[in-house]
Amino acid sequence: MDFSLSLIVELALLGLCTGFLAGLLGLGGGMMMVPFLTIILTARNYPEQYVIKMAVATSLATICFTSLASVRAHHQRGAVRWDLVRRLVPGILLGSILGSQLAVALPAHVLGYLFAGFVTFSATQLFLNRKPKPSRTLPGTAGLFGVGNLIGVLSSLLGAGGAFISVPFMTWCNIAIHNAVATSAAFGFPIAFAGSIGYAIAGWSLSDMPPGALGYLYWPAFLVLSIASMLTAPLGARVAHTMEVAPLQRVFAFVLYALAGYFILR
Repeated sequence: MDFSLSLIVELALLGLCTGFLAGLLGLGGGMMMVPFLTIILTARNYPEQYVIKMAVATSLATICFTSLASVRAHHQRGAVRWDLVRRLVPGILLGSILGSQLAVALPAHVLGYLFAGFVTFSATQLFLNRKPKPSRTLPGTAGLFGVGNLIGVLSSLLGAGGAFISVPFMTWCNIAIHNAVATSAAFGFPIAFAGSIGYAIAGWSLSDMPPGALGYLYWPAFLVLSIASMLTAPLGARVAHTMEVAPLQRVFAFVLYALAGYFILR
């Protein structure tokens, strides 16, 4: 369970790829990062009962940095609906903590099936390029608190940034798509921060974790993945403005289907 040079190289390559794809396709890195990080850690005989939870916790923590960089860019363009952020974040914080505790309580294979379902759903949305039709207005404060809870629980449970729920929800409520994407980016930090703390506390007393683990959060991998993904995300965003992305979305969807199959079979 040594943190070797070969492991650093593998994590760096994973971070570079996920960062580029996140910028190119507008996706959170969790869909790619969690399955491949699970494969990498499993191959090195890390505790099998903890591997997927470590992957989810570590993927979630990387969102802390990437979301700050993203929301800064969106804020400079005046696209973030900070009024919605203020109303949704309390529910998101509570949900993120609850989601991390739920993930830890679930057997590893159940969490794997849930993640496979999430990846399959996301891949289908990508393949069909399906977007919800605006049909209603935003709910009141209590309704938004409940929605925030749902976003936080599922995001923390799956190691994702929440855009897979929050963007369709806001679009459905007649929020312009560029405002929905920008506002969703602002949710990334509270989701990642609260969820990461939850995973660290939940695994605090485990004695058979690898060196460098803080609870379920694997700090060495978190640092390498964060730095690498931040390097290539801007490049992916620039490339996205120079080419047709829809065909790439369909190719990426098939990759996600394969990763979902891996989680089911393992």
